[in-house]
Amino acid sequence: ALGVDAKLEALKAILAGDVTEENLTLLDDDWTIEERCAEALQHWQLPGLDLSERLERLSGGQKTRVFLAGISIHQPQLVLLDEPTNHLDTVGRELLYETIRTVTDTVIVVSHDRKLLNQLHTICELDKHGITVYGGNYAFYEEQKQLQNEDLAHDVKAKEKALRKAKEKERETLERQQKLDARGRKKQEKAGVPTIMLNTLRNNAEKSTAKVSSAHSEKIDGLYQDLQSLRKSLPEWDKMRLGFDPSGLHKGKVLFKAKDINFSYSSCPLWQSNFDLEINSGERIAILGANGSGKTTLIRMILGELEPQTGELHRADFKAVYIDQDYSLIHNNLQVYEQAQRFNSAALQEHEIKTRLDRFLFGK
Repeated sequence: ALGVDAKLEALKAILAGDVTEENLTLLDDDWTIEERCAEALQHWQLPGLDLSERLERLSGGQKTRVFLAGISIHQPQLVLLDEPTNHLDTVGRELLYETIRTVTDTVIVVSHDRKLLNQLHTICELDKHGITVYGGNYAFYEEQKQLQNEDLAHDVKAKEKALRKAKEKERETLERQQKLDARGRKKQEKAGVPTIMLNTLRNNAEKSTAKVSSAHSEKIDGLYQDLQSLRKSLPEWDKMRLGFDPSGLHKGKVLFKAKDINFSYSSCPLWQSNFDLEINSGERIAILGANGSGKTTLIRMILGELEPQTGELHRADFKAVYIDQDYSLIHNNLQVYEQAQRFNSAALQEHEIKTRLDRFLFGK
């Protein structure tokens, strides 16, 4: 994962006496590569990690730390990080924040972690309209966005008011013109104006009314187009509507009960002390711990995928959905609807599935 296998092998070969041009080229005068790897891993709270350790044996947070350690080892000119704090514990996040604050290289970060974004000096917002650059951290960005949205909302209200007034003025003008035309016709009829002349005067009045109406319509159309453009610029505030169905289990039913349990990897106990745990229906429980402390192992025991090597545990008959940190339930080759259909255990109709997807904003 650190991308230094070839260098390490070349160094070992040279130290063993195999001083070939190929090995020297691979090493590239990096005689301290082992020490630098150890220092980088130590910095990211992975002391003593064997460089030959398989990644599959590491937790998600430990994998992230290994990749971050690679930054100081390779010292790239450009660092791109995509949601780097997702799997990190509190200590790991603080280390990353400090790294971002002190690093002199160019760093591009994609993240929803506001504390991380506040360590950066420029925020680029990407949306359907394109990209907008804000010269400041996330707090500055939030402030500017609020001001922009307030100005935009004010402009929308002002344009709506102008449109209402324009429509009202059009109505009043046409009514007034029609009254004047009607009054004029009566006077002309009383005055005995010939019919042919009356028709000419009527046509002229209609043309005048149409001209006035056209001028107002053009103004109203322009205001309407401006209003539509402003409304399209308004932020979308759609929120997901979860709406989970009730489990049907009575509150307080014992789902999982463990007594004096522990688990071992390579004959080494994962936890210093055995422990007890009881989970009842209706509870909301957070499992906290540092990267590599065994949180995922415990979850797999709760699911029945692993059995403790010490102690006893009992599981009730219940359905469980496990969304792991790698989202392994997702098949990337499937469409969203097809993915949902794979888990349609309730035999919902197509429109019902699409309704539920729409609640999670997949209908947009």
